[in-house]
This record gives sequence, C-alpha cells and structure tokens, in this order.
Amino acid sequence: MRYRSLTCLPLVCLLLLAAPLRSGSANPQREKNVWNYDGGLTISTEGKVPNGPCFHLSEHVTADNFFENLRRVDTASGTIYRRGNDIVTEFPELMHLSFTIYDQPCSEELQTTGTRLYLNRAMVGAFRIGFAWKRGIELRPAREIKLKNAEARLIPPYAQELAEELPKKYEWVFQFDVPSKGIPLTDSLVLVIHSPDGHIIARVAGRV
Repeated sequence: MRYRSLTCLPLVCLLLLAAPLRSGSANPQREKNVWNYDGGLTISTEGKVPNGPCFHLSEHVTADNFFENLRRVDTASGTIYRRGNDIVTEFPELMHLSFTIYDQPCSEELQTTGTRLYLNRAMVGAFRIGFAWKRGIELRPAREIKLKNAEARLIPPYAQELAEELPKKYEWVFQFDVPSKGIPLTDSLVLVIHSPDGHIIARVAGRV
C-alpha cells in the first residue's frame, strides 16, 4: 500500500525531512568542518497522537562497517566524504534502520495533575509508516524496505511495590532492512509516521 509518494508498510508510514542528521560533532580545522560517523547515524524527535499521548522517537541507522571511519568534510569549495584517503560517494548495498518509541508527558501535561493517556498497542498498531529518499526538493519512494522485527517491551516501573497499581508502559521497537545500493550520500533518508486519518504525527530525516 502506498501513501502518496511514499512507500508504506503495515503499521507505520515514514517521511524524510530536509534537516541534516549529524551524529558527530563539528571540529573547525581552519576553513573546514569535519563530522565523524563512527557507529552510524542517530537522531531523535518528538511526536503526538491526535487527541492522545505524546511520545519520543529515537532512530539509528547502521550498515555493518560502512560508517566506521567515515567522515564528512565541509569546505568553502563543497562537501566530500572520506574513509581514510578514499573518497566515498554512495551508500552501501544494504543498511539497517531501527527506531524506538515510548510515550512521555505532553508539555501542557507538565503543568497539570491527574490521569493521562499512555501509548497502547491499539494506537501504535494503527500507525502508518512510510519511507522516501530526498534529493534537493525531489521526494521519491524508498522501495523494497522490509520490516524485520517489531516488538513491545514492558518498561518496569521505578516503584516495584506499586507495579500492580500503576498503568503499564511500553517501548516499541521496529527494525527494517533498507536497500541503498547506488544512492548518493548527498541524499536524505526520510521517515514519517501518520495517524490512520492521515495526520503527520512524527517525522525525521537522516542525512550524512
């Protein structure tokens, strides 16, 4: 099933944003900045279910050893990607994307007391997740992305003696294989989550 220009999978729909994703820290070296990507790409964002709970989303992208020693070098003349003395121009044949969702109080709930809503299986199961590659302003479907695993993990309460009285809280973990052969490193991988009625409730973009 497709949602507009995105390739959609059951349970979730993801869109890519233009904002750059940088897992390293900038190191000014004369007239250039250097970003290191050891360990892969990591980014997080906040989302909200319409008339429901807020949540935190953390995304991580890896690819075997592809990101180890990979550096992005920004200079006045342009951007290049290096691994040692080699120049890298494309993503590997396959990447692994995982993201975790867990609920958290909405900003307005921090000022109030009383019962609040929590994410549950029905809410998360109704999410629509889509993927796309973004190049400039062009957005095209990211094809053949496969869901490898999805699970709900119970978060133990801080007060174990009150476990039976407190509402059960979970974190949801999704793992995907992302074919990326021939995709330029200058493209962004976009992930967007839609509610069943089509509202965007969370979106993140991964760009090296």
